[in-house]
Amino acid sequence: MTEYERVRGQSEQAIQNIPEKRNGKRPEIQVKKQGKYGKLTIRDMTLIGLIVAILEVCKAALSFLPNIELVSFWIILFTFFFHKKIFFAIPAFVLIEGLIYGFGMWWFSYLYVWPLLALVSYLFRRQESVWFWSILSSVFGLFFGFMCAISYAAVGVVDGGLRSGLHTGFVWWVAGIKMDIIHAVGNFVLMMVLYHPVSMSMKKLVSTYTFDSSI
Repeated sequence: MTEYERVRGQSEQAIQNIPEKRNGKRPEIQVKKQGKYGKLTIRDMTLIGLIVAILEVCKAALSFLPNIELVSFWIILFTFFFHKKIFFAIPAFVLIEGLIYGFGMWWFSYLYVWPLLALVSYLFRRQESVWFWSILSSVFGLFFGFMCAISYAAVGVVDGGLRSGLHTGFVWWVAGIKMDIIHAVGNFVLMMVLYHPVSMSMKKLVSTYTFDSSI
């Protein structure tokens, strides 16, 4: 027997040893698709990237208006529809903000201000009242400066003690109260105007594409 005949005979024998299904057909080789990276699917990661892009584009589009922004509106809406996924998008958004505009004191405030809004929105995610979300968005805008002042107060505490830190944070907050009022009014109006049309469009989007809201 030649080497060729020996190898061919072994191949035929191996084929005959493959188990057959009940219908007489040999089982097909199935390739298991790897659609997940950890708990996030590829679709989830694409959605998170889209959320970050929308936040950045809308923020840049209204940057010429003092304290008028759509980031608050979108974070509330995205939390309402996509739940915990917003907590993956916000760090990416904050990082990109720092890379574009620099890592100043305001940037450190972003590390807790935007996640806090998302957390509160997540806790009340079953609410569907436009008045509720408009008031929440407005209150967030009104106290935005106060929350940002915390980081300035922390630096003041490190440099000159508790009293100095509290004074620094208080002065910084009071100096910007006028802008906070504008922020609150802008957030309220934007939510009142955009909530229904945008939420209806997002409901259609969610019903068309399946997203795992548990993540």
